Formats: sequence, C-alpha cells, structure tokens
Amino acid sequence: MLAIILIGVFGGQALDEYFDLTNSLCTIICSLLSVFAAIYVAIKDFIRIGKQNQDLL
Repeated sequence: MLAIILIGVFGGQALDEYFDLTNSLCTIICSLLSVFAAIYVAIKDFIRIGKQNQDLL
C-alpha cells in the first residue's frame, strides 16, 4: 500500500517538475489517485483472504 502511494507522489512531483508547474497540481492528482488505488488493492486482498479462510472452515 505504501509503495503504491509513494509511486504516485514521486510520479506527481516528477510531472510537476517536467511541466514546470508551481502549484503542484500533478502531485495532488497523482497522490489522490494512488491513495484510491491502494485502498482498492487492500480491499481486494482482504476479500480474497476472507474467501480463503471460509474455504478452510
């Protein structure tokens, strides 16, 4: 989860530097998208683990 968020933050910073933006718009957008992606991956993993535990019962 942390890796996904860090990739989004550093990717956004790189885009801000590349496009020479002073308001950090790309950093904000990429950070928010990466947080949503990390939450999605975490929920998907929790559901998968829950199904595996139910199969053991």
